[in-house]
Formats: sequence, C-alpha cells, structure tokens
Amino acid sequence: MIPVTESERSVKMKNRQKGILCIIGCAFCFALMNLFVNLAGDVPVIQKAFFRNAVALIFSGIVLFKNTTKEERKVTKDNFWLLFLRSFAGGIGFVCNFYAVDHMNISDASMLNKLAPFFVIIFSAIFLKEKANWFQWLSVILAFVGSLFIVKPTFGMEVIPAVAGLIGGLGAGIAYTCVRKLGQKGTKSTFIVFFFSAFTSVILAPIVICNYQPMEWWQWGFLLLTGLAASGGQFCVTAAYTYAPAKEISVYDYSQVIFAAILGFFFLNQVPDVFSIIGYAIIIVVAIVMYIRQK
Repeated sequence: MIPVTESERSVKMKNRQKGILCIIGCAFCFALMNLFVNLAGDVPVIQKAFFRNAVALIFSGIVLFKNTTKEERKVTKDNFWLLFLRSFAGGIGFVCNFYAVDHMNISDASMLNKLAPFFVIIFSAIFLKEKANWFQWLSVILAFVGSLFIVKPTFGMEVIPAVAGLIGGLGAGIAYTCVRKLGQKGTKSTFIVFFFSAFTSVILAPIVICNYQPMEWWQWGFLLLTGLAASGGQFCVTAAYTYAPAKEISVYDYSQVIFAAILGFFFLNQVPDVFSIIGYAIIIVVAIVMYIRQK
C-alpha cells in the first residue's frame, strides 16, 4: 500500500471542502429553480424544461468558450457515450422532476430527487467498480423505505407525480455517476454542462414548436430565472463531483430540502404532511449516519 503524503492529504481535504461548498450552492440553486418552475404557472412541463435548458445553454456556452481551449471542447470516442448517457438520463430526470414540482409540494419533489445519491451508490458499484459495503446497501434500502412515506403509494392517479419524482431521482443518479467518471477522465465541468444543455434543448425543441403555448410576460420572467438558477446548480453539482467522490459529499445535497421547505412555506403556502416529514427524517438521518460512518 502506497503511503499518502501530507501534501496529498492536504490537497484532498481542500478538494473535499470545495466539493462541500459547491454541493450546498447547488442545493440552493435547485431549490430556487423548483420555486420558479412552480411560480411560472400553467405552462406545459416540456415547455418549461426547454426554456430552462435554453437559458442554461446560452449561459454555459458563454462561460465555456471564454474559459476553455478548443482541445478542451472536443468530444472524443473516450467520453462521447458517457456524455450521451449523462445527458439522456439527466434530461429524463429533470423533466420528471419538473412534473413532480408542478403537481406536489416542492419540498416533497426535492426530497424524491435527493434519492439520487443513493442511486449513485448503486450505479457507481456497477459501472465505476467503486465497491459499496453492507452499510451502504442497507442505507439504500432504508432510503427507499423513507421515500414510500413521501410517495404514499396508492392505486389512484394521484401517485403519478410522486412516481415521476422517483424517476427524476433515478435519472439524476445515473447522470451524477457519469459526471464522476467524466471528471476522472479529465473532461471539463463547463463542457459537461454545455453538452447536456445543448443535447436536451435540441431534443425538446421540436416538441415545444409543435405544441407551443403563449405565455405572459411574468411567465417569461420566471422561466428566465428558472434557467439562471438551473445553470448555477449545474455548474455547482458538476464541479462538486469532480472535486470529490459522491460518498464523501453527497450528504450536503440534502440541504436542498430545507431550502425548498422554507421557500415553499413563504412563497407558496406549502406545508409538508406528517408522513412526508417522517420520510424526510428517515432519508436525511440515514444519509448523515452514512457520512459520519465513512469519516
């Protein structure tokens, strides 16, 4: 076993601290994004998703072409399929998340999306060969139990938004696993964000054009804010998972639920029910215990 030097340990610690700050910044940005999506009102979900990513595409494109070289913007055989899978899974994930945000409390939708780190454990074990121990697998099972309190499974149509929220978390888990692998391969975080935004904008554009619903000026404003908040969140989460492994920093992502609950209460008069709060508690406690155990 190769000993770790003091300088290497110091670099690792600094990267972990940067990752923690980035993940908290990401949580706040995505909580704002969910609020703005809800405040945009009666606009089709696909249309909201398109404008969210169109704004992110412009923003990320400016940052990318200003701060990277032509070589760093290349799509190679080595990273194309990872970029494609990250974009495809992430696209499905955020469309489902938008649907959940439109049809349930934003704190509930945020928590279901925060199952992503547990999905990351599964997919990292399968695709990145980052072996999970028995406690991590137990954590995944307990997190799923916690999600059932939020979903409140029934045989009625009212369960559809919650299922969409779960699919959103699954898609995000796949996407974050790909981001981790791309970071290990040296792909720039700004390029990952730009590729994702471009891919999803191109895919969603024909659907929006064929089914466009006119919007009021204030809806345009909220969708612009949605895109800006999403851009901030994308850059933060992409940077976070390139600085440190998911298992070391993902627990801080749960601050989004706190941000979402506060924003939902003050701006939307939303209060989670008792079962949802129990679900939050189970998932967050499991995440914290897992983090402490790893340290």
